[in-house]
Amino acid sequence: MQTYRPIRVLVVDDSAVVRRLVTEALNADPEIEVVGTASDPFIARDRIKELAPDVITLDLEMPRMDGLTFLGIIMRERPLPVIIMSSLTKEGSAHALEALRLGAVDVLGKPGGSYSFGDLGPQLQQAVKAAARARLRPAVAGNSAPSAPRVRAPAPPVKSATRVPYSGDPRRLIVLGASTGGTEALREVLVNLPDGLPPIAIVQHIPANFSRAFADRLDSLCAFHVREAADGDALVPGTALVAPGNFHLFVRWTGAGYRVELNSGPQVWHQRPAVDILFKSIPDNLCPHVIAGVLTGMGKDGAGGLLRLRKSGAATFAQDEASSVVYGMPREAWEQGGAENQLPLDSMAAHIQRLATQTRPSNAQR
Repeated sequence: MQTYRPIRVLVVDDSAVVRRLVTEALNADPEIEVVGTASDPFIARDRIKELAPDVITLDLEMPRMDGLTFLGIIMRERPLPVIIMSSLTKEGSAHALEALRLGAVDVLGKPGGSYSFGDLGPQLQQAVKAAARARLRPAVAGNSAPSAPRVRAPAPPVKSATRVPYSGDPRRLIVLGASTGGTEALREVLVNLPDGLPPIAIVQHIPANFSRAFADRLDSLCAFHVREAADGDALVPGTALVAPGNFHLFVRWTGAGYRVELNSGPQVWHQRPAVDILFKSIPDNLCPHVIAGVLTGMGKDGAGGLLRLRKSGAATFAQDEASSVVYGMPREAWEQGGAENQLPLDSMAAHIQRLATQTRPSNAQR
């Protein structure tokens, strides 16, 4: 008979209140056990050696050593799945994104104001379960498959006043969805896309306040404009819009082009924004003009929507297992039949660019 062992978690935070709340939230799930806590990185280092946790939750603002420095030490000396608990501030968001670049698996905002810990508890439990299954990778910009050396595509040009115009079908649209590991996966794809492509709509499972910092970071790296979506924004060529944290993103066709709508409706697959909401919002008659992909993440979000898009004529794909941090959402998309292809992360940009220049995306059955 197989012995069941819960996921062992070490909670690292200088606040005794937060340590208690995180512990209570995680221990409420029978699949998770908080085996210890630490108030600073020096204590945490000893607890890691003593307790051998499966996952660590890590505060970024601590005495004696900041969380980013400690994260770097963990990833060099004893790599473990790390979930960042960060303050919901501009500076906290920037630090959280840097932590993801350094190898953290996920980031959650610390509760504050009306954002109660009760709201965060289920998300934290899901994040720990995803982290326990995650593939860790070195903190090297652009690295998507740690065991497979490869040659990167040339870096995209810096945006200039002279933009590359898009002369293709005005109904063409690119939609992408991702969760755990997705911030770095999306960066990998988008920085290798050129200017002059159709509009791009993105749903990344990310807390409120962090999505703007994420979009701003992409904007600084990409050849086209990237920004956090606002209700009523036009989706135009040469621009990517990122769904704000805590808002679903819908795509509407006005006759003159695409626009987005935002709302704070119920969570779907425990998420808001949800990938399925974006995918299912696209009208049937426009699906043959759509290129859609599901990237790394835990759960089933996006699989049903991708299947519906494919059946209506869209060109669809999912990230392959080897390059996914968590092969959950892409696997569901593939097994349910929504993805025409499974692609390694480092070939997605070329695949999207090729489809975007075709007269119509292919919807051949696999």
